[in-house]
Parts: sequence; structure tokens; C-alpha cells
Amino acid sequence: MERTLSQYDTEILACRELFIQKTLDYGTSWRVLRPTSLTDQLLIKVKRIRTIQIMGAQKIVDPIKQEYQAVVNYSIMALIQLELPDDYPFDISKEEAVSLYNKQVGIAKHLMSNKNHDYGEVWREMRLSSLVDIMLTKLLRIKQIEDNFGKTNVSEGVDANYQDILNYAVFSLVKISEQSEI
Repeated sequence: MERTLSQYDTEILACRELFIQKTLDYGTSWRVLRPTSLTDQLLIKVKRIRTIQIMGAQKIVDPIKQEYQAVVNYSIMALIQLELPDDYPFDISKEEAVSLYNKQVGIAKHLMSNKNHDYGEVWREMRLSSLVDIMLTKLLRIKQIEDNFGKTNVSEGVDANYQDILNYAVFSLVKISEQSEI
């Protein structure tokens, strides 16, 4: 578990750095996106990863790792948007954005740690394609919950699904990093 926590932190560090650099370039323009729009943006990213996996090639040659980092960051943005009130200012400082980012990472990491304890880190035995399919499934669940105006009968809410997507994307990044070390 210690190894997983260290790898998790390493991948989040790279994602956070990308988030900070994009914040310096674009400010917090993402704050204008409603959670439903962030869900759709995540859908685009995860479907692109899946299409590249199925086709075995890509025509826009961006490192696939960047797509997974985008999934992490959009998931965190969505979690931030869910937590902030509707009338919260769109324009927030880089420091506040990073603080909100770190808060969501802390919550997701705690959840990951608890689930890894209970599931015995089974994600390490899974294929990248399965992790992507699970993320896609979670996104389709989120879309259904959003279409139902946030109401569920017995299921987890949107936030739990975003947290799972975030963690599956980090697991994917860990697996990619491990493969590149071989």
C-alpha cells in the first residue's frame, strides 16, 4: 500500500502541475462549465482513449498519458463545481483554485486508500482497457443521474462516481508509468 500511495502522489503531482500551468494560461475559465458540461468533456476524453485502444492507432499524436491527466483534472474540476455554490465567482485566484484542487485530491485519495484496503489492490491485476471501460460506465451513470436531476433510488451520487473516475485514471497513469519503466 505504501508503494501505491507514493505512486498516487507522483501521478497527482504531474496532474496538479499541468492544472497550475493551464491556470496560468487560461485563468479559471473552467469555472463557467456546469457539472453536466464537465461530464461531457470527460466523456470526450475517455471515449478518445477507448477509441485509440480499439483502433490501435491515433491520428492526433498527443501522448495518451496527457489524456488520462486530463481525466484526472476534469474530474477534480467537476468535484469542485459540485461543491461550490452557484453564485460563487467564476474568477478565483490560482492559489484558491489549487487549494480547492488539493482538497478534492485529499478526499479521493482517502477513498482510494479505503477501497484498496477492502479490495486488495485488485486494480493492479486489471487491464488498462478495463479501467477505461469502467470510467466510461461511471460517466454514463453520471449522465443518467444528471438527467434525473440528481435523484437516485439506491445508488451513489454524482460525486462518488467522479471520485472513482479520478482514481481509476490515476491507476491508469500508474500502470502506464510502470510499463514505461520495463
